Amino acid sequence: MVGTFWDWLRGRKPLVDAFFATPVVLLSLPAWLGDAQAVPRLEYLALTAGLVAPLVLRRTFPRTVFAVVALICCVQCVAGVVPIPANMAVLMGLYTVAAGFSFRWGLAAVLTAELGAVMAALRYASGPDDQRSTLLMLSVLVAGVWILGLHIRTRRAYLSSLEERAARLERERDAEVKMAMAAERARIARELHDVVAHNVSVIVVQADGASFAIDTDVGRARQALETISRTGRTALAEMRRLLGVLRESDDAGAYAPQPGVAQLDDLVEQVRSSGLPVTYEVAGSPPDMSEGRQLTVFRIVQEALTNTLKHGGPRVAATVRLRYAGDAVEVQVHDDGRGAAADDGRGHGLAGMRERAAVYGGIVCAQPCPGGGFEVVARIPTDEPA
Repeated sequence: MVGTFWDWLRGRKPLVDAFFATPVVLLSLPAWLGDAQAVPRLEYLALTAGLVAPLVLRRTFPRTVFAVVALICCVQCVAGVVPIPANMAVLMGLYTVAAGFSFRWGLAAVLTAELGAVMAALRYASGPDDQRSTLLMLSVLVAGVWILGLHIRTRRAYLSSLEERAARLERERDAEVKMAMAAERARIARELHDVVAHNVSVIVVQADGASFAIDTDVGRARQALETISRTGRTALAEMRRLLGVLRESDDAGAYAPQPGVAQLDDLVEQVRSSGLPVTYEVAGSPPDMSEGRQLTVFRIVQEALTNTLKHGGPRVAATVRLRYAGDAVEVQVHDDGRGAAADDGRGHGLAGMRERAAVYGGIVCAQPCPGGGFEVVARIPTDEPA
């Protein structure tokens, strides 16, 4: 309730300024109602109204109000009318200009007020000593109000910068969260694609083989069905592991670790059991690689063999070469299938391979071979960047 009232009041500057001008009116009442008056009542009332009335618009038109009040005080001094309590309006105008505008405007306002102090000291003080003391007192008063205005302006700028910084940090935090969510969605999408595409391709190939051999070769059909069962269980296990990461609980640790280069032998055997002859060659000694880099190598080989299964055609064979060359691992997957037909431009596998490699500063080149077949070549750095 209080916050709503202040919000309502903050949007009505004239009403607030009129409230703060009330003390000046109250200080002016005793001299107006008293019997001994240095200024006639009518003249006193007109001068007080001329000085106090502009204060209602003090924050709406600060410089104009200060100029009007200063001009009225100047005319008062030239006319020889003695100072009255309403002359404090010039100090209120000085404070408003110093607190709400740049340093140059505040300096101009304080010099104007100081000029008025000099005029008042020369006009109303009786002797040189009295003039000096009066000027000193008025100058200290003017300087104090000016410094107070500068302090308030600096404090407002500081609070405004803090609010702006907090808002910027909040926007940056939201942007980082959205980027992290997008990256995580992309990672999960790549994992799902690799897991589902590979295993389903193997299952489809084995199911087709079983359907052709079920009447003529029951043993081969039974072997194909066993491969389908084993591949399905593997796919379910990988899907369970991947989806377990998305759970809010800490049960994800119970699932199997991510596959790496050590699991390439099992992958090759799985593809061989599906009917695709695969030659697997490894050159060099494997260095220490992070799990993410090993997973990238595994997924690239898996996706390349999946494309061979899907698009290579009948009687196709593949070769997988893994070479550890110093600070990088080079992957080459070559098949002798239909070549350009392996890349129809509609899948996401090749794009996913390039995205995976780019995360670790690697490159992937996938293209048909001149003499037929299709080749995927990837180079993944093994060293973490400094």
